[in-house]
Amino acid sequence: MLSNNIKQLRVKHNLTQDELAKLSQCTRQTINAIEKNKYSPSLVLAFKISEVLKSEINEVFEHNKKNNN
Repeated sequence: MLSNNIKQLRVKHNLTQDELAKLSQCTRQTINAIEKNKYSPSLVLAFKISEVLKSEINEVFEHNKKNNN
């Protein structure tokens, strides 16, 4: 499972979902789905979002391992 801090970072940079989407070359609906953890972005899009948010990718996205025990 991939979690993220996009909303917090987006607000910190005074960006709307639409503005972040345009700068990241995707749709507002995509940003919304990623923020709600309903969609995992491609690696290319994840790096674009991180670049726009001026953050390291591991600050924006975090992989949460599920314990299968």
